[in-house]
Formats: sequence, structure tokens, C-alpha cells
Amino acid sequence: MSPRRPTPTPQGYYRVETAVVQLGLAKDEKDTTGRRWLRDGANREKDDPRGKPFPHSRLNGLLVFSDADLAEIYNMHRNAPSRRGRQRGSRVIGRTVIAPDEQTGSDLQSVA
Repeated sequence: MSPRRPTPTPQGYYRVETAVVQLGLAKDEKDTTGRRWLRDGANREKDDPRGKPFPHSRLNGLLVFSDADLAEIYNMHRNAPSRRGRQRGSRVIGRTVIAPDEQTGSDLQSVA
């Protein structure tokens, strides 16, 4: 059995592999960087708290993006602030911290 050849896409439409290259997220079509982000963005629900879904089309069940779709996605995210996770740091709640005591001359002090 011969391997399936990919179906051709119309001029001006790009599959996910080519769309990430057009957006500048990947170096070439074999690079997988950005594919999941693009697919997840297109598959969002309309009332998703992460934002509105990316514009896209489906041809024969395949996810495709037009030039206009890619331009809109680029405009949506070109100045987006980088989201940072919660601050990492130690929270001292209900623990005893041991520090040197300079005033009394003892080596250790318990601070609540």
C-alpha cells in the first residue's frame, strides 16, 4: 500500500504546518514549534476565558488558514503582553524562621 499523499490546498490557504512558518513561529514545515498554539487557538469556544478563537476554515476536515486569517491572528498577538506565571518564592506562613540575633549575642532567634 502506498503512503497517502497530502491533498493540495488552494492558493492563498495554508495548513497548520505552513501557517506557523508564515507567522514566523517556526523555521520550516518540519519544525513543530507553534503548531499546538495555533490549533488550540482555532479550536477555542466563543466564550473561552483565554480569548476569542482564531479565524480559520476547514476543508475536508483539515484546518486551513487564509492570508487574511493569518494577518488577523498576527494583529491579535503582536503586542500581547507576555503572560507570566505566579511569582515563585517562599511563603513563610506558620513556620519558624531561624535567624542570628545581633542584639542579645545569642546565635539563633525564633521569629514567627
